[in-house]
Amino acid sequence: MKRLLIGLATCALVIGAAAFARRDNPADLLRDQDRRNPWTSNKIANDPQEFQFAIVSDRTGGHRATIFSRAVARLNLLQPEFVMSVGDLIEGGKKSDKQLRAEWEEFDGFVKQLKMPFFYVPGNHDVGNVNSDKVWQARLGRRHYHFVYRDVLFLCLNTDDPPGSSTGTFGNEQIAYAQKALADNRSVRWTLVFLHKPIWTANNLKKRGWTAVEKALADRNYTVFCGHVHRYRKFVRQGMNYYQLATTGGGSKLRASHTASSITSSGRP
Repeated sequence: MKRLLIGLATCALVIGAAAFARRDNPADLLRDQDRRNPWTSNKIANDPQEFQFAIVSDRTGGHRATIFSRAVARLNLLQPEFVMSVGDLIEGGKKSDKQLRAEWEEFDGFVKQLKMPFFYVPGNHDVGNVNSDKVWQARLGRRHYHFVYRDVLFLCLNTDDPPGSSTGTFGNEQIAYAQKALADNRSVRWTLVFLHKPIWTANNLKKRGWTAVEKALADRNYTVFCGHVHRYRKFVRQGMNYYQLATTGGGSKLRASHTASSITSSGRP
């Protein structure tokens, strides 16, 4: 992998890039269509030699005005093939359907300005109680899904399954889904996992379902991205890197300066 991680402190983005020999059809991303889908349908600007994607992190918990909208503008300048997320996209919580819909309309207004596809991943602010989970389902459908792009598996999971766990859980159906997605795509070059809570920092990982998912990941090259805690931290598990991202406009005691920083590596991401 040529370029691994670049952090832009002004808008808290992480960009990943990879160069592969063969060219994939971007339409392959959208084969698993439903009436409602947790991604937008913008066309992918596919580069024949390499691809890059962006990740936006938490926007909530007392979000700071204009940060996310500025991130959208910068993404349009950077022109990644698509944008991933790690949840907490709206303030959400225990609110009426009308209030939740208004918050989603505001967020979707930002997303509609993007010139590339955006992939929604749920956080506890988005689906952390039964009502907010129903609103997500009505607007976006599934809360976990996967796709393969340029021989890389993107696995998006929901750490509030069922809603209400403070440190994260996976239901049996989601565990089985993740295991099958990984088994069906065993030969990909790399696997990238996107989820909200750093569930591996909790107690009783077997009961929470993470042990089963991590076991299914064990025989491959992969990287995990999460958010939730609103500060950057790197973990290494099973010899692989797990990145806890800071925020893209969410409440934070660690407000970045206007200087950019970078992280480079000659090995795996």
